[in-house]
Amino acid sequence: MKRTKSEAPNSRRFRLSHFLFGIGALYLLFISVKFPQFLRILSTLSGDEGDDRLDGASVGGSEDSDLSKSFVSSVYQDAFHRRLEDNVELDSPLRPNKEPVKEEERGHEPVKGEEHGGGPVKRLHPRYGRITGKILEERKRVNGLSVLERMADEAWLLGLQAWTELDKVDGKESGNSSILEGKAESCPSWISVSGEELGKGDGLMFLPCGLAAGSSITVVGTPHHAHQEYVPRLVKLKREEGLVSVSQFMVELQGLKSVDGEEPPKILHLNPRIRGDWSQHPVIEHNTCYRMHWGKSQRCEGLPSGDEEEMLVDGFRRCEKWMRNDIVDSKESKTTSWFKRFIGREQKPEVTWPFPFIEGRMFILTLRAGVDGYHINVGGRHVTSFPYRTGFILEDATGLAVKGDVDVHSVFATSLPTSHPSFSPQRALEMSETWKASPLPRHPIRLFVGILSASNHFAERMAVRKTWMQSNEVKSSDVVARFFVALNPRKEVNAELKKEAAYFGDIVILPFMDRYELVVIKTVAICEFGIKNVTASHIMKIDDDTFIRVDTVLKEIEKLPQRKSLYMGNLNLRHRPLRNGKWAVTYEEWPEEVYPPYANGPAYVISSDIVTFILSQHKNRSLRLFKMEDVSMGMWVEQYNNTVAAVQYSHSWKFCQYGCIEGYFTAHYQSPRQMICLFDKLSRGRASCCNFR
Repeated sequence: MKRTKSEAPNSRRFRLSHFLFGIGALYLLFISVKFPQFLRILSTLSGDEGDDRLDGASVGGSEDSDLSKSFVSSVYQDAFHRRLEDNVELDSPLRPNKEPVKEEERGHEPVKGEEHGGGPVKRLHPRYGRITGKILEERKRVNGLSVLERMADEAWLLGLQAWTELDKVDGKESGNSSILEGKAESCPSWISVSGEELGKGDGLMFLPCGLAAGSSITVVGTPHHAHQEYVPRLVKLKREEGLVSVSQFMVELQGLKSVDGEEPPKILHLNPRIRGDWSQHPVIEHNTCYRMHWGKSQRCEGLPSGDEEEMLVDGFRRCEKWMRNDIVDSKESKTTSWFKRFIGREQKPEVTWPFPFIEGRMFILTLRAGVDGYHINVGGRHVTSFPYRTGFILEDATGLAVKGDVDVHSVFATSLPTSHPSFSPQRALEMSETWKASPLPRHPIRLFVGILSASNHFAERMAVRKTWMQSNEVKSSDVVARFFVALNPRKEVNAELKKEAAYFGDIVILPFMDRYELVVIKTVAICEFGIKNVTASHIMKIDDDTFIRVDTVLKEIEKLPQRKSLYMGNLNLRHRPLRNGKWAVTYEEWPEEVYPPYANGPAYVISSDIVTFILSQHKNRSLRLFKMEDVSMGMWVEQYNNTVAAVQYSHSWKFCQYGCIEGYFTAHYQSPRQMICLFDKLSRGRASCCNFR
């Protein structure tokens, strides 16, 4: 019997060794044949998890990202926003079976007639081609254009039509517009729509003159019962086959969008999540979004917020308490209760309410605009309050959106303002000689600043003229700044833009219809202006909501070797394209796995030799264009670095991407009021932020 027992282990070891040998052979075969493809698929599924910055921080995430949260925290949020905003389920784009067709070999001779249309234009075969003036005009007969090129072609033709119509508008016709004269538009004091009417309007209700303090909006609706949604990332975590029960909706106050392709600003984003939040508890989330960048969210999870004065909004808590299954209120003992009565302490009965939204049960939600913030009541009970955010004005809330897992029965808006004078550009523009730009200097300058602006950003441009454009460096013409603006679909706005440009002399009007995806064309125009219209040693690109410390930026440039090519800003390294969601980038648009090193778009500096290289590539129609202009600039600089000369990459967080930090070089997302405040502080010798409400 002992011998029989001893034989069994030997036979088991023999079979185990064969099994391990077979596994090893399969593993080697897998490594040699399929592993590279497996890595590509894995990176595609992982989406934007690999975003790297110079200090290792995540890129492109929201400001309130918490690394201590579970990985699943972003999954539900991404899935929900994709469902609400896209209204479709998007799968990850498949990698093309073949590599993208390379650009055909061509000579480097300039295209004849490029500037004046005096010669034929060659057929464009590559996906990424040159986009400019007469080329676009003659490209109508060219097939096989990329999506970006077709979009630019259409924007150029629409722009030519708009410019032609603008030339036909005489002073009398434009003078009759209340928008141009600054007359207050008459608006109703209340609005009522049914759920059916709201549905026909894609869940949007127009508020002609926005809101004012005291205005209120009441929404009557019924949340849907939870449904199952498939989340691919949960499959990797082996959590219930990737299925999640979801029941949530959003109520948003929206402003007017600046350009096509860009989401309108979300002045208030209210998101009750009955089911589907990463915390697995009912949650009400509040936030704002400006130019597609989300702020820091305020989450109410059933626990009361603090009663400190700085945490209150018009005397109300930011978050009230409601019943939660995971929290059991501890009841005081009889002895404690008797002792409190003995010493005369007042007994306040505490009532805990359930979560105000229940699947399949009707609710009445009232959103009221107070002095310091918004107040949300449900069923007559205060639930949450959200303080106003800087740069988001009540009168700009011209739209109400209700979308998601909810049936809306009716919407009522009352106590609305009956006029909206701020719609008038004349309210924002100060026609004073003080703010006029100096003529372009004939001598070489140290820095040219190109400012990207939207056609209806009259207040933003005026704030720039009254602040950092009054610095000594700009006034002495050592630094020159100009706005670069495309056309608006509204004829009245274009007419006022043309008058503004003629008076102040600091606007370059680009004759195409403005779109978010075509900002890269404005960047090329900035480069061309900085070399051909002025002679600048360095060129800086910024947005019209970016405040610059001009003297400090110049000092930072001077610290670096002057003979070396320069690329300066808030740099990103190995940032991966998003392959899922609303802002997905397909492999046709960007076949590479990572972006080149690039500086964030709100502010960066490049030297003139790099600009000259970009324009030469643009001239011979070999400049590759991408819809994200900051990535495009990083791509062009990398090409220069690899083919012409070494580039000095200079990174600093003080080119602030999200708001303002102490000791900033540039501050982004600054409202006109904040710009004035920053300049006032700077004139008194303090480079500190203005984070007021």
